[in-house]
Amino acid sequence: MSRADIGIVGLAVMGENLILNMESKGFTVACYNRTVSKVDDFINGRAKGKNIIGAHSVEELVGNLKKPRKIMLMVKAGQPVDDFIDLLIPHLDKGDIIIDGGNSHFPDTIRRTKYVESKGLLYIGTGVSGGEEGALRGPSLMPGGSPEAWEHVKPIFQAIAAKVEDGSPCCDWVGENGAGHFVKMVHNGIEYGDMELICEAYQLMKDLLGMSADEMHEVFKEWNEGELDSYLIEITRDILAYKDEDGKPLVDKILDTAGQKGTGKWTAIAALDEGIPLTLIGEAVFARCLSAMKDERVEASGILKGPKPKFEGDKKAFIEDIKKALYASKIVSYAQGYSLMKAAAKTYGWNLNYGGIALMWRGGCIIRSVFLGKIKEAFDKNRDLNNLLLDPFFKEKVEAAQESWRRVTATALLNGIPIPAFTSALCYFDGYRSERLPANLLQAQRDYFGAHTYERLDKPRGQFFHTNWTGRGGSTSASTYVV
Repeated sequence: MSRADIGIVGLAVMGENLILNMESKGFTVACYNRTVSKVDDFINGRAKGKNIIGAHSVEELVGNLKKPRKIMLMVKAGQPVDDFIDLLIPHLDKGDIIIDGGNSHFPDTIRRTKYVESKGLLYIGTGVSGGEEGALRGPSLMPGGSPEAWEHVKPIFQAIAAKVEDGSPCCDWVGENGAGHFVKMVHNGIEYGDMELICEAYQLMKDLLGMSADEMHEVFKEWNEGELDSYLIEITRDILAYKDEDGKPLVDKILDTAGQKGTGKWTAIAALDEGIPLTLIGEAVFARCLSAMKDERVEASGILKGPKPKFEGDKKAFIEDIKKALYASKIVSYAQGYSLMKAAAKTYGWNLNYGGIALMWRGGCIIRSVFLGKIKEAFDKNRDLNNLLLDPFFKEKVEAAQESWRRVTATALLNGIPIPAFTSALCYFDGYRSERLPANLLQAQRDYFGAHTYERLDKPRGQFFHTNWTGRGGSTSASTYVV
């Protein structure tokens, strides 16, 4: 019997689809699931007649693999991953590779890489994006972990990954230990931001302009044929056209409470840890939290009053303004995400390829868009680019959109329509381009109440001063803390 090129543990939809994808590219795959009846169901169902080997135990799975053995876990993130690692280790030999393809939190991947390597084995934590369809037809893959493992999994990963126009796979080595899962986490954070921006554009058209789902469908259809061309705009177009059994738009009947699995929250927490102003993604996470307070909002709507939305301008021109505001805000979201990756790379010693990351996101994943090609070009031109807003292409685009962006945010605020992502993106842009912010007053306040010291404009950086503001304090100052 021929041995398998790779083993997959976990036969939920993502696991099954990845197996079928790998087999379709010429690889033999062994599979195992803790509930072994699922193995038989899969082998006798979707996998029937294919080069897929079913295993009923961990021992059988390991025994069916070519060396160095490669076993990919497609199980729920958290404790199940640790449990399976401990189940596998006794059956593996030096140089064998354990791969975690779940949505694991990157500190767990850093810890697991160290642990698995201490046993003489290799470890990969890989982000997998694209959902069920991506897993089957070509996902975006973001692997990190033990660098020596890459050459062994590269042929499989790059064969199954989505491809862009020139045939480049949306998969490359990201970096050491938790780098792959960190980049996937930022991807998911950006996804939160993109979705919130689209929802705010939808709410402006619906509540301010009074547009129907069919009219909005036409707008998103047009947007998807230009510079906003992306998977999320495309599916929004399709959702708005979808009718329920009574012929009315299904979207209007869906309860307005958003769910979340935590990856957006992780991104915001990582930004706080790194001291990076990831404001738009933070607002996108909080917008979901606010949406979940449905009963409270319904009660508040009968008590708290605001302006009644009323639009008297040129509707077509305002839709164009919304489009430009959406594009400019999207640039800010990616600029913030890349700033976070750059900060984390310093903290954790990762050598990230920023242009390569944009390429990995060009196809297969949820945030795939034509826009990402421009990000790749920006980092190809200047690997040390501090902020996407400073790249000539993006600078020009934001400046061209600025009037529209300001018009949209002002109009929304005057009409009482919440657009937290649009407004936080604009505030970040204005803050980032400000030579002077009011933090001088803030430092004075900190020094006044806590003797936290301050630096002076007329003295070299790094010299700290304390003032006895009331005449009652002493000359003793607190130690400084800078994020």
